Amino acid sequence: MSPAGSVPAEPALPPAIRLAFAPLHKRAFGLAIGVASAVVIAGATLIYLVRVDLNQGPGLWLLQNYLAGYSVSVAGALIGAAWGLFIGFIAGWFFAFCRNLSIAVSVFFFRLKAELNQSRDFLDHI
Repeated sequence: MSPAGSVPAEPALPPAIRLAFAPLHKRAFGLAIGVASAVVIAGATLIYLVRVDLNQGPGLWLLQNYLAGYSVSVAGALIGAAWGLFIGFIAGWFFAFCRNLSIAVSVFFFRLKAELNQSRDFLDHI
């Protein structure tokens, strides 16, 4: 029993729920997406150079329009990896920020609604 006038403690959430609503670390998520993007761009360029005749296959040369300094070459693979790291980091950081913000706003509104429902009949007791 709780003493009179004290606020009861909130029950502990199950670990699965706590994990689902835990915030993402923005820098770590951004770095993970950036490294994955860098590996994909560099890997695709190097595999393209090794396995495909330059006149056939997918048009990796189109990346020259979006990534300054990129070309379908070994040096271009390194430049593409740097761009992939940069763009992937920005995209991953922004995604983690938006996800954390939406979870925080959702939890705030659910908690507010629960508190309002709990005190709905306040005036009935006066």
